[in-house]
Formats: sequence, structure tokens, C-alpha cells
Amino acid sequence: MHTPKSVLFVPHGSPMFALHPGAAGAAMSALVPQLGNPRAIVVVSPHWETAIATVGFATRPETIHDFGGFDPRLYEMQYPAPGSPDVAALVMAALQEAGLPAAQDAQRGLDHGTWIPMRQMFPSANIPIVPLSVQSHLGPAHAYRVGQALASLAEHNILIVGSGNITHNLRDLMAIRMHGGGTPGYVQTFADWVHTHLVQRDVAGLLDYRQQLSGQRAHPTDEHLLPLFTAWGAAGADAQPGAFFRGISDHVIAMDGYVFH
Repeated sequence: MHTPKSVLFVPHGSPMFALHPGAAGAAMSALVPQLGNPRAIVVVSPHWETAIATVGFATRPETIHDFGGFDPRLYEMQYPAPGSPDVAALVMAALQEAGLPAAQDAQRGLDHGTWIPMRQMFPSANIPIVPLSVQSHLGPAHAYRVGQALASLAEHNILIVGSGNITHNLRDLMAIRMHGGGTPGYVQTFADWVHTHLVQRDVAGLLDYRQQLSGQRAHPTDEHLLPLFTAWGAAGADAQPGAFFRGISDHVIAMDGYVFH
């Protein structure tokens, strides 16, 4: 019997991904038929950082345009997916049962780390979305533990999506835009290193990614990689990650995406 996938890690790139999804967007869209018909989607985005894990309880979450200086068309885009307080309550309960401090936010909308990939994958916006924050100051091990707490949600037909990027160095991005240049070597090096550790199911090694010089360069701060750890934690250490897309955008953003079997 075919079991729908219940955990993903997807790239969201720059805000321009919404206008130019390219091959990564096509791969994300092609994945959707394998996902069944989820009751709701819990999305972990690096663009919502809080002191403790916080769950969005809004019934009608607004579309947040949390970026500046981009194509005016982006600010006109809306993603009117409903929220689900009932599913949000399940998320809260799962976190609390795992002994993790958690809070709820009745007003939180969908930031671009959430609505851009969801708009690509589910353009009809008819599946409820529950946003979940990250705690950058607590690091990868905490993010993985949050994911482990959420593992039971698959039993309720809830899709868990970590949204981020395998590499995310905005200083290098701006330098290349201003002065030119090609893709720095560390981008592919780190993307390959992550891929190897995922397929080998080396959780401990991946959690310690900052021991790699390429990892330090790829992520000056942790937040854009933390959703990967939460996704893997939710899937379980025995899950087999498989890449549904691998590629680089804007010279420095690895757009690799993974499904956990």
C-alpha cells in the first residue's frame, strides 16, 4: 500500500522565486501528487524567529510581504489559505508532551518563507496552513528535537514542511551582484556534504555542520538550515531522505529539496 509522504524540506530561495520558480519550482510542483490530500500543512519558516516554539492559531492568516526593494508584483501577491486552530492545538499539545516550552500566536500570518513555496505547490490555497517558528539561538539540536515532537502528527494526516535553503549567505549574494563573479566553491561543496550526510542518515554529523568551513560560510547564522533539522526529526532517524531537486540559484543559494521516505 502506498503511504503518502508526510515530511518535506523545500527551498524558498529569494522572494523572486515567486515570479521565477524555474526548475526547482517545477520539481516542487511535480512532487505534489505523491503527497495525498493532507488535512493541513505545518510549515516551519526561518523568517519567524521567537524565543520559544510558537504556533500560529490564526483562522485567516494574512499574507506577509516581509521583504523590501523587490519587483512590485510581489507585493500584490496573496496566498489566502485558511488556518486551522484545531491542528494548531495538536501541534501545541505535541510540543508540550515532549517537554518543550511552547506558545501560541492568534494573529501570525504567513511570511514569505511559507507562502512562496506553498503557493508554488498548492496554488489553490485550499489546504489549511499552520506556521511554526524557529529558535535560532537554541541551535540545530533543539530544531531536531522540535521535529521529533511533531512526528506523531503524521498519524493525523498532517504534512510537515521545513522551508529554508541549504546555503544562505546574503553578504556573498550582494557582493556578487555588485562586483560580479561566479558561484563560490563552498556552495556546491556544502550542498554535497549535506546530501551525503542525509543519504547516509548521519544525524549527529549533520547536526555538527559548523565544524565544516563550508558550513560556516554557507550559513553565517543558523536560521535557514534549522527547518531541515526539524523536518528530519519529524520524519524519524530511520527515514530515508531523498533529493527531489538539486541546483543553485543566484550563485549562492542551493535550492536542494528533500522528501523523507
